[in-house]
Amino acid sequence: MARQRAERVGLHEEFPDPAAAPNVVYDPGLDELREFAEPDETTTEFGSPAYTSEQRSRSADHTRNLVDHEFEEADWDAIDAALDTAGERDLVCLDRQVGRHPETSFVCRLFVPREFARIALAWGKLMEPAPAGAEPDFRTLQLPDWGERRIRVLPEAGLTFVLGSDYTGEAKKSFLRLYMYRAKQLGGLGIHAGTKRLFIDHETDSGSEGGDDSLTTVGQAFLGLSATGKSTLTGHRCWLDDPEGAEMLQDDVCALLPDGTVAGSEGAGLYIKTIGLDQGEQPALYDAATDESAVLENVGVDPDGSADFEDGSLTTNSRAVIRRACLDSASADIDLDGLDQLFFITRNPLMPPVARLDDRQAAVAFMLGESIQTSAGDPDAAGKAIRVVGTNPFIIGPEGEEGNRFYELVRDNGVETFLINTGHVGPDEADIGVEDSVNVLTSVARGEVDWRADDRFGFEVPEDIPGVAVEALYPPDHYEEFTAELADLRAERRAYLAQFETLAEEVREAVY
Repeated sequence: MARQRAERVGLHEEFPDPAAAPNVVYDPGLDELREFAEPDETTTEFGSPAYTSEQRSRSADHTRNLVDHEFEEADWDAIDAALDTAGERDLVCLDRQVGRHPETSFVCRLFVPREFARIALAWGKLMEPAPAGAEPDFRTLQLPDWGERRIRVLPEAGLTFVLGSDYTGEAKKSFLRLYMYRAKQLGGLGIHAGTKRLFIDHETDSGSEGGDDSLTTVGQAFLGLSATGKSTLTGHRCWLDDPEGAEMLQDDVCALLPDGTVAGSEGAGLYIKTIGLDQGEQPALYDAATDESAVLENVGVDPDGSADFEDGSLTTNSRAVIRRACLDSASADIDLDGLDQLFFITRNPLMPPVARLDDRQAAVAFMLGESIQTSAGDPDAAGKAIRVVGTNPFIIGPEGEEGNRFYELVRDNGVETFLINTGHVGPDEADIGVEDSVNVLTSVARGEVDWRADDRFGFEVPEDIPGVAVEALYPPDHYEEFTAELADLRAERRAYLAQFETLAEEVREAVY
């Protein structure tokens, strides 16, 4: 019965034809969407719209997909009822394109009730317009005022039903989840990562007069959970002076393809966390978030329009959709032609500010996905240690196979891999600041880090990094019983990896 219903839903017959249905406003412009959303808007001092949602983070516990889960009869009943509702309610329908790469470019179609047009407005500013008349590869029906929260995904049919959540992030991830799934089917791997290019003048490093002909392009990627510094590191200009420079390609989700290309997904905007957004440390993101073109979500805004990015009274997962055009660090490109260096962002206080890994250790780091829980995933558990395979909560299919694919792609394309700690070291919380992390990126790109093998860790740690107090941030010096602490951590890691039956044994054996 379930199989028959899945096949029937996969035919898309119940979705309204947006060009013909009288209850659907098809492909409205951004100004028209803002007009629809006007009753919910607080206009900020910058002239941008700010909205407050009922759900303020993703509903992971309410999400199921048809590859990894069996749908119950109640799920199919909810899908049938939602499709019936879509034919009756006043909806807006927006078409957008995810990705530009010929192999990973897909048309996305979002349906939301007209009174929730703010969701379409925010999402529409993240993606580029779809080609005129193109049929959608992915469709999402989001009904925020549904009685019971259910997010149900039919990957093969390209369908997602977001019921009972008005969080913009659910619309965004409904399409990016399927984008990553399709990338895997093409022999690549969807990764929750940001990408950038650095232009390094090695002749200048040696004291000679450099120029454009001496520039080396270094492609970097950053895997990390939301709110661990991924956007900050990806968008940072790294304080490089002409002719050197750095530019952001992609902020959130990419596809690592078999030839080493890293294809981007969102071509028009970024969905950034704003709590604590600081003009001093994050000037580019701050300027974009305070531009008239931004859309603020659950940010503290007074009736007079004053915005307070320090105000967490609504949620510590406050967000803004910002436009790439407002970021001087944003490249015109979203695809990275070749990946040279990949960084796993962690907040584990036992780890050094940076470490260099071999290919098998990189696969271990991918599978462990060690970080600290943030309010984007689970506000109630924010600050607690967490492990998420690939730092990617949106994987469809066996997670062990993701690790194997990652290992093969990194190995076959000669990618250098690193662990970078953007939090602190030790129980005394020796801080690793943004300046430290940026100095790590530039020094690694220049190849000027002095590395040494560390027997206690089992990987390479830096002897010296220009601009970083490496000795003061060496974890063993911050613990009374470091050896015991690390032994316990390794035991936890081995036990964690044991649950992934399809993970290659050579990866399991490389636990550091």
